[in-house]
Amino acid sequence: MLILGSFFRFNNLRKILLFVVIICLTFLCGCFGYVWLQKKYVYPLDYKKEVFESSYEFNLDKALVFALIKTESSFNKKAVSEKGAMGLMQITVKTAEFIAKELNVKEYDLYNPKTNIRFGCYYLKYLIKGFNNVRTALCAYNAGEGNVRNWLKNPQNSKDGKTLNKIPFKETREYVERIEKSFAKYTKLYGKILDKS
Repeated sequence: MLILGSFFRFNNLRKILLFVVIICLTFLCGCFGYVWLQKKYVYPLDYKKEVFESSYEFNLDKALVFALIKTESSFNKKAVSEKGAMGLMQITVKTAEFIAKELNVKEYDLYNPKTNIRFGCYYLKYLIKGFNNVRTALCAYNAGEGNVRNWLKNPQNSKDGKTLNKIPFKETREYVERIEKSFAKYTKLYGKILDKS
């Protein structure tokens, strides 16, 4: 009888251990599955070659460029905004003309990922140099240089005339928040990959 009781206790212990192992494996699969889904569908590295090349050319953080593309077009190379901005990094015709002149490019297609990313990276770097602040440059990428320069002149928006304490346009505020969130995710998910040249 004592041996039989021990057998049942041992059997119950095995069942409990098996249950714990299954729970742990399910949790681990869930975690890894969640990360995989985020990488594949939510924060992809689409157009990696083009992003790496242009980020290197213009000395930009790759995670920032991926975050910008995700926010601007969700990696849709044929995206067109209501204002006529085109492609992955949503470049307008007027901005493209300026960039093409600066880069000495005669012919270009804004729906071509390599061209669009190169133009977008050039323009982002141009804004970062001009405003000497990444967050302010992102505001200008969305709202336009002229608007941002006017905001900086207003003491309610900027205490030092260089950085924005308040972003007047709700759309631009939300835009910058989305980029910052995506930037943090890209850095967390792909830190080592994106740190490579």
